[in-house]
Amino acid sequence: MVVVQTAMELAQHTGRSLGATDWTEITQARIDGFADLSGDDHWIHVDAARAAREQPGGKTIAHGLYLLSLIPRLQRQLFRIEQRGAGLNYGYDRVRFVAPVPVGSLVRLTQTPNSATRRGNGTQLAITSTIEIRGSVRPALVAEGLLLIMDAAGA
Repeated sequence: MVVVQTAMELAQHTGRSLGATDWTEITQARIDGFADLSGDDHWIHVDAARAAREQPGGKTIAHGLYLLSLIPRLQRQLFRIEQRGAGLNYGYDRVRFVAPVPVGSLVRLTQTPNSATRRGNGTQLAITSTIEIRGSVRPALVAEGLLLIMDAAGA
């Protein structure tokens, strides 16, 4: 875990991996929960019987957007900013869903900071996030995201 005092200090890690998280299992219950939340209940995600008949590999697959939504939770294992205000997901410049993630797969997150830029009373971080699949050469996704971390009150 990388621990910095301010968001701007992540600039010291530009171009270097912050490491990898623990492996997380992609379960059918989590896929179904995301389908309920998002409304994306396409059979490739939620119908195990049909997937067994028609999907390559015979399993349902996780939603790409579900995997993308794991990034904020998983990144808590990679870095912590001690002196900070609110953090805002500022968006993504690029997201690619590279490989499907069958139910039962184990995934983990790696992140590499690309830049840290002052923006008003905060720091905009550009970070490349990669979700890897255990046993696969290809990652599940690669996303170039932006975070805006406001300065701590009184800073």
